[in-house]
Amino acid sequence: MTRATARPGPHPRLRPAIWTGLAVVTAVVASVLAGALRGSGPSILLGTTITRSGMDVAGVACVGLTLLSVLLPYGEAAYRETLALQRRVDRALVALAGGWLVLVLAGIAFRAADAFATPITALGASEVRRWAVDLAAGRGMVLTAGCAAVVLGCAVARVVRPEQVPVRVLLVASLLGVLTPAVTGHTGSAPDHQLAVTMVAIHVGSAAAWVGGLGAMLVLVAHRRTLLDAALPRFSRLAGFCVFAVAITGLLTAQARLASWTALWTTGYGWLVVVKTMFLILLGGLGGLARRRLATGRTPVLRWAGLETALMAATIGIAVALTQTG
Repeated sequence: MTRATARPGPHPRLRPAIWTGLAVVTAVVASVLAGALRGSGPSILLGTTITRSGMDVAGVACVGLTLLSVLLPYGEAAYRETLALQRRVDRALVALAGGWLVLVLAGIAFRAADAFATPITALGASEVRRWAVDLAAGRGMVLTAGCAAVVLGCAVARVVRPEQVPVRVLLVASLLGVLTPAVTGHTGSAPDHQLAVTMVAIHVGSAAAWVGGLGAMLVLVAHRRTLLDAALPRFSRLAGFCVFAVAITGLLTAQARLASWTALWTTGYGWLVVVKTMFLILLGGLGGLARRRLATGRTPVLRWAGLETALMAATIGIAVALTQTG
């Protein structure tokens, strides 16, 4: 009798791309079911939803990978293992930041086509330039493209010479890239603009750090016990703060945008808020359970990573639908 062998999983280098692809697909499906495709032509709105979901997922993934790099231990005992993982993270960042930049540029084209009621095939450079320069949302997308380009350039530089670019530079650029579409979007018409922008910035930044960091921990660190023992306590403290910030700012933002609490179940926006809240509660519970399982060495990790990633992506999809719901 021969010993049964485990079926090999995907190559470790492919896992970030696989989970990111799963996240994009789930986010698109969630945003479509949530009603984001209402208004203009279906092809333009579908393209807008796909690019917005994709750029959000790619941005959050970049935040998670760079945050993980900051949390990794660099002491003598774990230096070699940290260095090997950091090289993988830098290479993954090149692919993710490149995809992020492409999705942002494509999103600019689709948003401009939607604004001018022009088919994407007939869109001219003048329309794209006018949308990107004259509107706050367009300028925000251009800034996001700049941030993605900075992350891409720095990641390429780190692949060649890691010591030349501090990883915190990539973390800051990733966070700024994730924040700018949110703070230049639907908050622009809020009655108290400054307060709304501040709340959304804290909400989106905290969610990106929490979601991206947890995904990176599950996919890249869960099987590396030495690194996990050092990084998990640091991330758990940060995650607790992020969950609290997401809950408080989400509540305040919903209260500011809803005419009354009865609007939670009488308006489309209110129902999206309810669904997103349920997803965040589930995600918080699963995240806490996953951290406890990882701390005690219980796996399988990939199954947990798949469930967490799908739920994270669905939450992003609901957020995309919220930004496109008046």
